Amino acid sequence: MYARGVSGIGIFDIIGPIMIGPSSSHTAGAIRIGRLARYILGEEPRKAHIFLHGSFARTFRGHGTDKALVAGLLGLTVDDERVRDALDLAREKGLEVHWGFKDLGEVHPNSVELDLSGEQNHVKVLASSIGGGEILLSRLDGFRIEFSGKLPGLVAVYPDQRGVVAQVASVLACHEINIATMRVSRERAGGRALMAVETDQEISQPARQALLSLPMLEKIAILPRV
Repeated sequence: MYARGVSGIGIFDIIGPIMIGPSSSHTAGAIRIGRLARYILGEEPRKAHIFLHGSFARTFRGHGTDKALVAGLLGLTVDDERVRDALDLAREKGLEVHWGFKDLGEVHPNSVELDLSGEQNHVKVLASSIGGGEILLSRLDGFRIEFSGKLPGLVAVYPDQRGVVAQVASVLACHEINIATMRVSRERAGGRALMAVETDQEISQPARQALLSLPMLEKIAILPRV
């Protein structure tokens, strides 16, 4: 359960992010995947089952992907010197980590499935590090999704019925928060659905409270930039 929480190319798109090395794809991107998954979980993770795919599976120790993913789960940033000690920090904080390998299908070679549990919540995400430190979250608890973490936003699960998307959009508009992108997927007509919304502005505390008060939302996670 989630917590009730001008296009163009710039110089950093070319040279990549400031980070602890050695690889923007295998390290910086992996940290951002872990951070995003942590925010979706909405609490301190206590147990993580991490399944590596493709290039991640073949080179994860040599490129520090294992440390990077765990660092992100601990909330560390890409330029934090403690990334190198993330596995030790996880043990100190009581984060139990289990590693595995899995063919995740037709996804980017640098992909990982994270199955996370906290004291109250559980979430499963599939995400890829697509180059230059950029990431793409493509599945969340079985729903198809597209979320990059470059912008703030939210993800929410709700019954597939008329008016839910409009109510969320109305709350954001009332708090002067502009929707940059929105993707909606569903299990089936009339079943459960998921919306992933990226916004131009951070979702303020008043907007957060208004969203959390919407009774039709079964689960919601308010997400910052990662």
